[in-house]
Amino acid sequence: MDGDWQFLNEDERPTLKALFDRGAEARVAALTIEQAGIRFDWSKTHLDEALIAGFEARAEAMGLADMRQKLLSGAIVNPTEGRAAEHTAERGSGSPEAVELARTFHQRMRALVEVIEAGAFGEIETLIHIGIGGSALGPKLLIDALDRDAGGIAVRVVSNVDGAAMAEAVQGLDPKTTLLAAASKTFTTAETLLNLESAMQWMRGGGVDDPYGRVVALTANPDKALEWGVDETRILPFSESVGGRYSLWSSIGFPAVLGLGWAAYEEMLEGAAQMDRHFAHANWRDNAPVMAAFADLYYTQGRGAQTRAVFAYDERLRLLPSYLQQLEMESNGKSVTSTGEALDYPTAPITWGGVGTDAQHAVFQLLHQGTMLVPVEFIAAREPGHDFDDAHHEALLANCFAQGAALMAGKRTDDPARSYPGDRPSTTLLIEDVTPAILGAMLAFYEHRTFVNAVLLGINPFDQFGVELGKDMARSIEEGGMDDFDASTKALMEAALGDPA
Repeated sequence: MDGDWQFLNEDERPTLKALFDRGAEARVAALTIEQAGIRFDWSKTHLDEALIAGFEARAEAMGLADMRQKLLSGAIVNPTEGRAAEHTAERGSGSPEAVELARTFHQRMRALVEVIEAGAFGEIETLIHIGIGGSALGPKLLIDALDRDAGGIAVRVVSNVDGAAMAEAVQGLDPKTTLLAAASKTFTTAETLLNLESAMQWMRGGGVDDPYGRVVALTANPDKALEWGVDETRILPFSESVGGRYSLWSSIGFPAVLGLGWAAYEEMLEGAAQMDRHFAHANWRDNAPVMAAFADLYYTQGRGAQTRAVFAYDERLRLLPSYLQQLEMESNGKSVTSTGEALDYPTAPITWGGVGTDAQHAVFQLLHQGTMLVPVEFIAAREPGHDFDDAHHEALLANCFAQGAALMAGKRTDDPARSYPGDRPSTTLLIEDVTPAILGAMLAFYEHRTFVNAVLLGINPFDQFGVELGKDMARSIEEGGMDDFDASTKALMEAALGDPA
């Protein structure tokens, strides 16, 4: 293991019980941060004074303060592609030019939404949003979390190239009251364009004479969208320096604006901006993204944890684990440093999770009694997302908090099968409610946490070349180029599709 991590390798680290025995109330106070409607609690992790001091030294050695300033000012932080990462400019933090450009693009998006709401496209009841990866995961999360009672234009999101996904999306819809949004940074994404063609075919079959006139393009490559056939007035651009998994703050957020209203979207941007300001100005020990990264890195580097589990004890946040999978694993799933040198220590763990209380009856057996250490993150809201009996929410929260307590405390009995080792870590995010502002702040927190992890690991979180190889090989198969494939792949293709010759 790299020498810079030696501070993690003490032979005997205190258990969680021992850490609490030193002063429980003081520990909770020291490892709890409240910001932007979110209470962050790291007291049930193994972080202590020695570990935090070690991570602070690591942060200084890796230039975290300088990298933070570069990120938030629009300097280059993506060295392999020579780019800034300007998603925070969409929320007001960046170079003046980037912030002004984001504001201009936002107003263009708002103007188009107002035109649609005014009836320029006739009566519109539904938007089918077509994208993949960050172009779909972010909008889908926002709509699912916040559109329960919005009452605006309904939004359905299609990402999978499987035609069954498109069939499900169009089921029960009237093409004459439907708009299409095509979200692709380059406007060359094969899966998105194939789905878009199928959606237009569905529109033609439903009596829409000019389906091109029903397409809104969300892209950083307006010329390509124009060439494809989208009218300039229905192209919503965003900056090339906004990465796909960070793009929901840009024109990729169009379906959220249409479905939730501009006011809700603006509240989400302001919630994210509040977290940006916190990240920019708080010292490391009072900085939520930084403390979260310290805990993450302790378990990957110091304890060999290969996964991190996220459980949302709120049905409105059921898509959050999927969103975080892309954000964290596509950003930090690297094996070389930002200068191209091979790493000899772990980078991103596998992010996975689910929804409580369902997950308790599916995967918590392993968390409590399995042989693998899995740091767990719980997310819960003080306010329920329904009007049913309060007993529902009380039971939900009781289960959430009890699981964290049980993981830490464990239980020893004479029967090994009924013993729980305990000393298993968890963090908790307790939010006031699932509102646009708090959701915006929470997603910005996760973005900055991912960035801090990357800086302390010495990697570049803003490129994603690992996703390209499989796509290139898929194109080769589609074009009939089977000669370079292994015998197993050739046999599978022949069994599924027949002899390509």
